[in-house]
Amino acid sequence: MKITGKDLIAMGYRQGKWFKETLIKANAQRLTGDELKAFLDEAAPTIIDPHDESVSYHLNIRAENEEEEANVAAVKNNMIGLMKTPTVINGAVMPDACPTGSNGQIPVGGIVVTKDAIHPSMHSADVCCSVMMTSFGMVDPKKVLDCAQGVTHFGGGGREDLFDFPTELEDKIKSNYYLKSKRSLNLAKTHLGTQGDGNHFLYVGQSEETGETIMVTHHGSRGFGANLYKNGMKTAENFRKEISPKTLKNNAWIPYSHRQGKEYWEALQIVRAWTKLNHEVIHQATCEKLHIDPHDRFWNEHNFVFKDGDEFYHAKGATPLDDKFVPDSKDGLRLVPLNMSEPILVVKGETTENNLGFAPHGAGRDISRSAHIRKNVGRTITEIFMEETQGIDARFYSGHIDISELPSAYKNAQNVQDQMKEFGLGEVVDKILPYGCIMAGDWQIDAPWRNRRKR
Repeated sequence: MKITGKDLIAMGYRQGKWFKETLIKANAQRLTGDELKAFLDEAAPTIIDPHDESVSYHLNIRAENEEEEANVAAVKNNMIGLMKTPTVINGAVMPDACPTGSNGQIPVGGIVVTKDAIHPSMHSADVCCSVMMTSFGMVDPKKVLDCAQGVTHFGGGGREDLFDFPTELEDKIKSNYYLKSKRSLNLAKTHLGTQGDGNHFLYVGQSEETGETIMVTHHGSRGFGANLYKNGMKTAENFRKEISPKTLKNNAWIPYSHRQGKEYWEALQIVRAWTKLNHEVIHQATCEKLHIDPHDRFWNEHNFVFKDGDEFYHAKGATPLDDKFVPDSKDGLRLVPLNMSEPILVVKGETTENNLGFAPHGAGRDISRSAHIRKNVGRTITEIFMEETQGIDARFYSGHIDISELPSAYKNAQNVQDQMKEFGLGEVVDKILPYGCIMAGDWQIDAPWRNRRKR
């Protein structure tokens, strides 16, 4: 008698993808009775339920005022559900933390350590968001900012003047399970040399130590990485339904021990290589336009997944201090930006019990962009801009000021630095003092779809 899926369900097994192959084998071997039961028990996926209690984590943040108290309370609330995820073994929260999305979702400024598991939602769509610096030597910073503005690209979509794309990188993209679609490759080529929007920037300043002019870019993997995230979430959700249906959808994972997990890890490394190149083409084109060879250059991610054996460190807005996380580390130096009117910190540091090998990634926010805009109702955009950008050359690529990216939209920069020192989150070894900054601005005012609607 042929065994069917209904028979397995009647025997108490949960339906899933494993049914198909298992039924073929069981029927081919004509298994019955105890032999069938033993075979099915071995073939059925192990169901992993969330922890009954949240795994403990290290809270490296202190509220300085009423707004921050509400922010820290919201972060703690998010961490309660997050740290019940069954793969989680450790975690930490940085001073720049703020909640994102629904309850149980990793906050910005959060680090979550998991066993044999990569969680796409814990790096989010802006995969490998990162910063890179280039020193131009003793050059007028205005000259660098002017040249860079003619090179870079902010806002939606890609470039029309495409950069050359490396054949080796293209071959890797075409051979990866998650990246090999035509859409993925097209995004990789057209978004190369673009910086997107939001809090991404191109900053020019001068080293406090040497006086050299330095450019820092901040952006992630753009549409190329977002496409990987989308594909990864689909795979993770399939695994969640199969092996951990009680886990929150946001915290679905791909087991690294599974073939699809290893393919996803490789895809992340390809996206990392692409993102580094994305910074480099902007920096190198600026150097060439100025006819200057770079004096120094290094970079680091602050929104990525880092591997140490079978443990995965998901840093959602946290800067890796430990060299084991940064294969192309330059003298252990890392960059921590604050806001456009503040210095960018050059830091280094050691792994401790509470920092897990990480520092903050910036100043963070206490309230949302929309809440910040509401706080400023009654004041003109120009008035706010002039007040907050005194002494710096602040530019918006789209020509439209975005007040949600001005300094007051972020946490107090000095408080963040004080808490870095208090909790042992990296030592400041230099500061890049601000000259000027370019950001996207409110580019959607002139977005093609909006202009079509107006017409």
